Amino acid sequence: MQAFLKGTSISTKSLLTKDRGVAATAGSSGENKKAKPVPWVEKYRPKCVDEVAFQEEVVAVLKKSLEGADLPNLLFYGPPGTGKTSTILAAARELFGPELFRLRVLELNASDERGIQVVREKVKNFAQLTVSGSRSDGKPCPPFKIVILDEADSMTSAAQAALRRTMEKESKTTRFCLICNYVSRIIEPLTSRCSKFRFKPLSDKIQQQRLLDIAEKENVKISDEGIAYLVKVSEGDLRKAITFLQSATRLTGGKEITERVITDIAGVIPAEKIDGVFAACQSGSFDKLEAVVKDLIDEGHAATQLVSQLHDVVVENNLSDKQKSIITEKLAEVDKCLADGADEHLQLISLCATVMQQLSQNC
Repeated sequence: MQAFLKGTSISTKSLLTKDRGVAATAGSSGENKKAKPVPWVEKYRPKCVDEVAFQEEVVAVLKKSLEGADLPNLLFYGPPGTGKTSTILAAARELFGPELFRLRVLELNASDERGIQVVREKVKNFAQLTVSGSRSDGKPCPPFKIVILDEADSMTSAAQAALRRTMEKESKTTRFCLICNYVSRIIEPLTSRCSKFRFKPLSDKIQQQRLLDIAEKENVKISDEGIAYLVKVSEGDLRKAITFLQSATRLTGGKEITERVITDIAGVIPAEKIDGVFAACQSGSFDKLEAVVKDLIDEGHAATQLVSQLHDVVVENNLSDKQKSIITEKLAEVDKCLADGADEHLQLISLCATVMQQLSQNC
């Protein structure tokens, strides 16, 4: 019996020694692991309010509020990729510091459940919590929390209506920041309770500067034409521009990024293809037109992209005002039909037939 017990204790000891060895190996391998790659959009997101680009009025007001540690309810609206979410997150980090940030800020996005029930339970419960304490670095900490409702224009009217009483009732302990693309979709009682700030699309110069900074830090080679075209296709959306730059870098594998690479990445229809569509419309041959449209769709180009680019070409073309108005009206109809799920081939044929009819009057 004693021999059995001794054998058991020896085997137990050896097992413990093995486990420790495995744990030590796991620990050392964990230390040697590289930092996880982060998307550049997150990596270069502004960390403080001063880093926010091109939104001088908003930054000036927020800096004044941060100095006095007092903040009104906010409503940020404007096109996507202009820094709305980044601005409020940077302001919250400056107010609360990295330790208290997670405890004091509740962020709800469109992907989260945000019906009337969530407003009544989750938001209300968070808003009712009282806050106290100071920051570890000794800076003054404001006596309120922040609720960020991103993409608030996708909330139902009932959920928005349920929010207004909470905003009033919990004003001593909570500030709300609503973020949306379309301010017209926010109900009037909410907009009147907030300070409204419009975020402008970023200027070409600011975008170029930011993209060149990122390219320099990431050792990316990009031509001047490539940067200019990247800014053009992103249409004031810096997030889109940074994403395209990262995708193009992965595609080229260290080689120089050119305008052609950006065209492939962004899904833009090349200018020669648009010229080909116009040439087919001017030819007056319906067979040629159908062949060009079929080629466009077979190559995987989106019909909505053609509508967008064709609009720019039509506006800049030497057509009469009447012809331009007829074609742009047709563009609007086709865009609506495509949004409703109509067949792309038929819609593009219909659009190009209208363009052909108007161009034939010039001949």
